[in-house]
Amino acid sequence: MISNLAYVHPDAKIGNNVTIEPFAYVAGDVVIGDDCYIGPNAAIHNGARIGRGTRIQAFASIACLPQDLKFEGEVTTAEIGEYNDIREYVTIARGTGSRQKTVIGDHNLLMAYVHIAHDDVVGSHCVIANRVSLAGEVEVGDWTVIGGHAAVHQWVHIGDHAMIQGGALVSQDIPPYIIATNGETHYAGINKIGLSRRGFTHEQITAIHDTCRILFQSDLNYMTACERAEAELPQSPERDYLIEFVRSSKRGVCKPYQSK
Repeated sequence: MISNLAYVHPDAKIGNNVTIEPFAYVAGDVVIGDDCYIGPNAAIHNGARIGRGTRIQAFASIACLPQDLKFEGEVTTAEIGEYNDIREYVTIARGTGSRQKTVIGDHNLLMAYVHIAHDDVVGSHCVIANRVSLAGEVEVGDWTVIGGHAAVHQWVHIGDHAMIQGGALVSQDIPPYIIATNGETHYAGINKIGLSRRGFTHEQITAIHDTCRILFQSDLNYMTACERAEAELPQSPERDYLIEFVRSSKRGVCKPYQSK
């Protein structure tokens, strides 16, 4: 159902069973998949590509212009997958000439006032809490949880299954599977409860824990710790993912464990 009080450009491609509430705005270069919901006063700008079953609540702004002084009006997109819940006042910018697109995966919850900047890549099954701000060209892995009011610096990479506490100031990469403290981010343990809920076995969790103990609690520098983990621990996909993440980090990895 499309309200007579909504503005929908005639060139917009709207799927079946889409609800568009009063005073919503939908531009012409827009694709909205089947079974979507667009709330009152939401703005869907040129370049938006929205997958099936996604719900966009009141006053959200999708594919808005990048807040980047280098942006020169390039034709870019904001590509949002299926069955996302995008809450009130969320802003998702479209891409710039750097990557040409901002990408959101499937089954994510973006709570009120979240900002996803230009050229970001967010995986699937993530929970990003109220007022989190991601700067440009950030990458967030699958099943990541970011607590409210966290701020993530541009170009930061956050691994799968990581959990970042509310209020964190994230200026370096956050490896997969771990919990990062708020304030100046430190390793604070592995995300054991989250991993258990997602079906990780005892053996997988043990492999993660043993690898993290060497990487973050051994007082070794990270490159030496990677070598020790490879030498001392049995090979596993979890061990290898952690080591490769640390070795390939371009911004540096969050600080090691800090005892209170």
